[in-house]
Amino acid sequence: MTNAIQLEGIEKRFGPVQANRGAGLQVAHGEIHALVGENGAGKSTLMRILAGLHAPDAGSMLVNGRDVTGWATSEAIAAGVGMVHQHFMLVPTLTVAENVVLGSEITKGLVLDRGAAERAVRELGKRTGLVVPPDRLVSELSVGEAQRVEILKTLYRGAKILILDEPTAVLSPPEVRELWAVLRSLRAEGGTVVLITHKLDEVIDVSDAITVMRQGATVTRMASAGATPQSIARAMVGRDVALALDAEYAGSTISGASATAPLLDVRNLTVSGTRRGNIVDNVSFSIAPGEILGIAGVEGNGQTELIEALSGLREARGLISLAGRDLIGDTVRERGDAGLSHIPEDRHERGLVLDYSIAENLILGQQHKFTSGPTIDGARVLAHARDLIARYDIRPPDPARAARALSGGNQQKIVVAREMARDFKVLLASQPTRGVDVGAIEFIHARLREARDQGKAVLLVSADLAEVLALADRVAVMYGGRFVAVLPRAEASPDVLGPYMTGAEHAA
Repeated sequence: MTNAIQLEGIEKRFGPVQANRGAGLQVAHGEIHALVGENGAGKSTLMRILAGLHAPDAGSMLVNGRDVTGWATSEAIAAGVGMVHQHFMLVPTLTVAENVVLGSEITKGLVLDRGAAERAVRELGKRTGLVVPPDRLVSELSVGEAQRVEILKTLYRGAKILILDEPTAVLSPPEVRELWAVLRSLRAEGGTVVLITHKLDEVIDVSDAITVMRQGATVTRMASAGATPQSIARAMVGRDVALALDAEYAGSTISGASATAPLLDVRNLTVSGTRRGNIVDNVSFSIAPGEILGIAGVEGNGQTELIEALSGLREARGLISLAGRDLIGDTVRERGDAGLSHIPEDRHERGLVLDYSIAENLILGQQHKFTSGPTIDGARVLAHARDLIARYDIRPPDPARAARALSGGNQQKIVVAREMARDFKVLLASQPTRGVDVGAIEFIHARLREARDQGKAVLLVSADLAEVLALADRVAVMYGGRFVAVLPRAEASPDVLGPYMTGAEHAA
């Protein structure tokens, strides 16, 4: 029997960068296949070639036994091949239903039958467990909800071969389980799934087989049964890697009851919503020097708005005190100069100017510190970039390369490097390892612990509960815009936190 996917000898170059080097992939019908590798290993490029977004420079492509080498995106979609991209391709001014049916509209005469479209999307959401109100504007959705819309859009088009690029990066544990149910249902119906993910526990949990890529080439294929996260990471990186899921907790000596004056003190912080009540509702907390406070919770419960209010990107009421200075009313730049650093959850929207070079992105928000008279000192900017590129292993190591040309994980490294290289007192780290490989996760976790050990305060927001539990000294759970529980790390566990995250149990 022929494979659903048979790629052999795929070569792809973008200018001086060799993205794929004789890469191959074999995926059987009715198989959930994990494609893993470090950032820049060529995984997404190989899948974009399969989805018709790029043509290979060399090699052959067979889908269901048919030669499709160099086919167009429209041909791939018509053949039932659909790709859900890591970065969203939605129209923010349209509703959920309008985005899902875009290009395959349900019409009444010459116009969109909005009611029929909303019913179709609502039914598909119920069937798959990917529920999003079909009448909401995409611009009003959380990151997690927008990801669900991307998946719904691909399933609506009847994809039988589904390519998912980091689909769970923005999903909560219950949402991940729902997605796995969707994928297993597709497999049971004869569908085929290729899953790109850096979460190796997920690879073991849901996949049937694994292909590992390194530096653009395929290095091994293995059965998921019998594999471990450690063995997969070793194949990806070529060495043993300390993983968050098996790392022992190494908290600081600071406790929530410390007599040390807090570096960050927040009182009665409130952010108003547009279509409902307060998105952040009277939240109060503090973080001491040398402490990481982790925020757990299902996305869409006010975490994004909380971080944006603290960083100055969103208006808020209440008190935000950094080392005794009230930041309410200060600009983003003024907060940065006061010692506040911010790793945003959406690197494209908030963290990068994609058409700027790596060197230019590494000084965003700090240009005034790199001037010589009225102009930017190019030599200092270049030296700064080379230093951070080397320290954070940004690939390719070319300061002049546009950020747009880098993989998602290397784009994230630019943001993390820039924000952690600042002279900060308080770091707001929102999804700091989203979309990065296991080696980079290990490195970023070490830098966060290093910041804590240097006496800085870190507020960590992560959809990955294992990450929160691996790093935090205290864990707060956010639900409905409020902190419903704040626990010492020793008392926090997935079983304890789960009911708070889903709203099943509330603290006083």
